[in-house]
Amino acid sequence: MTAVATSPQTVPVTVLSLKPRPDFVVTPPVRDLTDRALAYLGAGFPVHFRGPAGTGKTTLALHVAARLGRPVMLIAGDEGFATSDLVGGQHGYRYRKVVDRFIHTVFKYEEDASDQWVDRRLTTACRDGYTLVYDEFTRSRPEANNVLLAVLEERLLILPADGTNGAYVKVHPEFRAIFTSNPQEYAGVHEAQDALSDRLVSLQVDYYDRDTEIAITAARSGLAADAVALIVDVVRDYRSSGEYDQTPSLRSCIVIATVVAQQQLRAAADDPRFVLVCVDVLGSKAAPNSGEGRERRARHQTMLLSLIEHHCR
Repeated sequence: MTAVATSPQTVPVTVLSLKPRPDFVVTPPVRDLTDRALAYLGAGFPVHFRGPAGTGKTTLALHVAARLGRPVMLIAGDEGFATSDLVGGQHGYRYRKVVDRFIHTVFKYEEDASDQWVDRRLTTACRDGYTLVYDEFTRSRPEANNVLLAVLEERLLILPADGTNGAYVKVHPEFRAIFTSNPQEYAGVHEAQDALSDRLVSLQVDYYDRDTEIAITAARSGLAADAVALIVDVVRDYRSSGEYDQTPSLRSCIVIATVVAQQQLRAAADDPRFVLVCVDVLGSKAAPNSGEGRERRARHQTMLLSLIEHHCR
């Protein structure tokens, strides 16, 4: 008797093995957030970093995950997500063929097919005790995240009714979860259901103090700290003005400083290339170039030039 089993090719779930980044900057505010998060995670509670874009929430989440020393599953929230995208589902079939030639004068042939279950990232993390980092989870529709309620409270992952791996997965004791989200008023962001928010320990990640922004920008760009300080001061003053449509963040500092370092520019108001980089990066935060927006954009550019002249003389 010969038995042959075949199954469809499936996409493997990618597991990350993270170590703390060598250029990750630890200042007192960063250490405070990290230590608080690790304390809650160590007690078995999921942590939620929330705050505006560009404040380093994802980088912080991955740093904390690396500190836990476990393999990491990374999920990015998506409007098109359904529960099956987190948990898994039936994908194709598994075929089994049996050929019986035990009696040489008799030929018996049997073939059957069964659904093939494929785990997704959440199921793998729960089953094997990995750290789940769910980045911008509120970009997924709330109903897609309902499966997390029992995972975080009862430590049970409920599989779809048509699953072949059993109705439940008992969550591994080492499983931990870290979430990040942007404010609800951002485009494409859903309001998290109260039941899920109530299960998370939410830590506010806001714009860092000046020293921290200088340290992070210098580490990420390779530019000297004295030149970085001038760039950070321009961005921070622009942020304080409120005269923009999209808040200039730490990311703006890093972009400007990286280009200045790579192009070997001077962080000075009398270097037209440096001024142009600042206007390109920060001017894009203003209104679109049409109608009244054109006038606002001109005012913003005048203000930017004034800030550059003030800080980079």
